[in-house]
Amino acid sequence: MNQYCNSPCSPLMVHELEQEDLFAGRCILVNGPVIIGAGPSGLAVGAGLKQQGVPFVILDRANCIASLWQNRTYNRLKLHLPRQFCELPYFPFPQNFPEYPTKYQFISYLESYAKNFEISPRFNESVHSAKYDETCGLWRVKTVCRNGSVIEYICRWLVVATGENAEKVVPEFEGLEDFGGHIMHACDYKTGEVYEGKNVLVVGCGNSGMEVSLDLCHHHASPSMVVRSSVHVLPREILGKSTFELGVSMMKWLSIDVVDKILLVAARLLLGNIEKYGLKRPSIGPLQLKNTEGKTPVLDIGALQKIKTGDIKIVPAIKKFSQGKVEFVNGEIQEIDCIILATGYCSNVPSWLKESEFFSREGFPRSPFPNGWKGKAGLYAVGFTRRGLSGASLDAIKVSQDIGKIWKEEIKQKNQSVAVACHRRSKLPSF
Repeated sequence: MNQYCNSPCSPLMVHELEQEDLFAGRCILVNGPVIIGAGPSGLAVGAGLKQQGVPFVILDRANCIASLWQNRTYNRLKLHLPRQFCELPYFPFPQNFPEYPTKYQFISYLESYAKNFEISPRFNESVHSAKYDETCGLWRVKTVCRNGSVIEYICRWLVVATGENAEKVVPEFEGLEDFGGHIMHACDYKTGEVYEGKNVLVVGCGNSGMEVSLDLCHHHASPSMVVRSSVHVLPREILGKSTFELGVSMMKWLSIDVVDKILLVAARLLLGNIEKYGLKRPSIGPLQLKNTEGKTPVLDIGALQKIKTGDIKIVPAIKKFSQGKVEFVNGEIQEIDCIILATGYCSNVPSWLKESEFFSREGFPRSPFPNGWKGKAGLYAVGFTRRGLSGASLDAIKVSQDIGKIWKEEIKQKNQSVAVACHRRSKLPSF
């Protein structure tokens, strides 16, 4: 199906678009939505639209699908949740995959997913801007290619699927420029092999910070992990069942407060009192904290045991850095060789979506998205509800079905108009 023809734009609309904001690049009219992002969220929307028979274009700044998974994750990474909670719509994981697939297995699954639904994103195109043109009621999406050329896509619907983790967060620290040693973000960390025998400061105690510290231990490094604020640590499994799965099941019958209390009691029984090791729990329960602030609890896969034995040292917040050293807020000074910033990620949507009404400065949908996935003027968002892959999949189904419904109604009306015109023409007298 041709994705770039049969546009609902009139010649007048096209003329208006050509006259406004003239630029030297190509202009492509897309007969369907433009999807920004070729990660799991964007692929899931594409698969849903294929099911609806709706043509679309997927754009991505990287040179591959799921670039975050392929290029910005460490080698030992596995899915934190059982595979049934990480499947994308209409395509299950292979039966021979383990309950917690590795990152390489997940990437293989996503590549098979794209092949199965014949999804071919346009790679190496960074979105410079996306703006709704009220004059013609269409979206104008400008991209810059690797070779410097500019392309503008004109479309009726825009689906934002770049996710919550598009850009790394790098905090500012006093004296960091004077440190002199190796500094990297966790997104660039692959393995602890090169850190053997070194004193490594890991800044951040989320799932990435915990797993990087554990990997460093496995490679005979000496990690110190900065714990600046409170953190929930839960066992990945309780009595052989996924903690997440148990939480979801209990939420069907019990309030979130009660479920949180049950999970924390189980965590205390299985993990012990973690506060005596420097890990203070938040006053809000893990599920409620996830819902209100988007903070994901740490699902322990072995780091806590290393903390208990002292192989991973817990240190307080950073005051400042100096040549080869770090000073903490408690006055302690420690010599370190390397710094790994496990300081998280953020959305980049505000940098290119020129409609501040829809997304906050933090890159999350505002109130015009009543359910977190549908905005105004044909704008949709997938993967921003802080519910992981399962939440993104549910959003993708809703988005594709909503667009598909509108698409089919318009096609039906168009066919009816053509039939009426043909009928009238057949009744004209012949000469």
